[in-house]
Amino acid sequence: MPSDLQALQDEILKFKQEKNAIILAHNYQRDEVQDIADYVGDSLELSRTAATIDCAVIVFCGVHFMAESASILSPDKTVLLPEVEAGCPMADMISVDAPRPVRTSFPGFSNPPAFVYPAEFTLRDIKQKYPGVPVVAYVNTTAAVKAESDICCTSANVVKVVESLPGDSVICIPDKNLSLWAARNTNKKIIAWDGYCNIHERVTPEDVEQAKALHPGALVLAHPECRLDVLELADHVTSTSGMLRFAGSSDAREFIIGTEVGLMHRLRKENPDKLFHPLRKDMLCPNMKKTTLQSIRRAFRENSHVIKVPEAIRVPARRALDRMLDII
Repeated sequence: MPSDLQALQDEILKFKQEKNAIILAHNYQRDEVQDIADYVGDSLELSRTAATIDCAVIVFCGVHFMAESASILSPDKTVLLPEVEAGCPMADMISVDAPRPVRTSFPGFSNPPAFVYPAEFTLRDIKQKYPGVPVVAYVNTTAAVKAESDICCTSANVVKVVESLPGDSVICIPDKNLSLWAARNTNKKIIAWDGYCNIHERVTPEDVEQAKALHPGALVLAHPECRLDVLELADHVTSTSGMLRFAGSSDAREFIIGTEVGLMHRLRKENPDKLFHPLRKDMLCPNMKKTTLQSIRRAFRENSHVIKVPEAIRVPARRALDRMLDII
């Protein structure tokens, strides 16, 4: 290991000890960021873990909504986001009362099993149009959107959350692909927002076929943020943590991974005797890659950037998260 890298790592670890801090890294972070973290995982999984740890500072190596979730669950701790410009384009596609420019199409589907709303709608608009219909907010949303919603969900539990709600209709925000996946697996009517993850949305059925041709013995694991026509070709559809569990327990030796390429590091690290191939090599989120060891050191040195959710938003957002946690 180069001496300058070792010195940087040592400095970060010293800061962590002095400030009684923990470092959280999402599964999509750079390899070296994952390696220095105390905990690596999905966004909500990390925030829930941090809430149980006796620490004063949480350094969240991820994107803005993730640090907000940590603040929601750990209001008495200082939450630092090393790169304040690390955002989530999908989370930004919906707001409580200010329209966002969102695309209005379902590529590859002439009759999708969900309604789609154009850019002029906001969350409050859609709630007013469908009064009394419960709103399920994906955890990939801002704290303000969570606070305006009835319950949260993850990519792993969306169907269970939808099924737990009264009535025959639910509003699911903001990921149209996750909504389509839920609609495929429930009898409820899904009223969907037209948001999407630009990393997962770019994958096509042709990409899956090409990957299978290159690796004919491999199982295809796909994230439900992918398009439905892609998910239908996968051997297993699950969250990033679900992919880790599946790969670890499966008798298969080779896998094609349909999610952001950062997960490959942990998959290979935890399963050195197995082979993992990206479904597409360009499934790389630039926002997730903004955080570096240097920005982690800067966060410690300068106490930047503090993410603090105001109580007026935190309390109802926490309620939406707790309702989800009560049923899983």
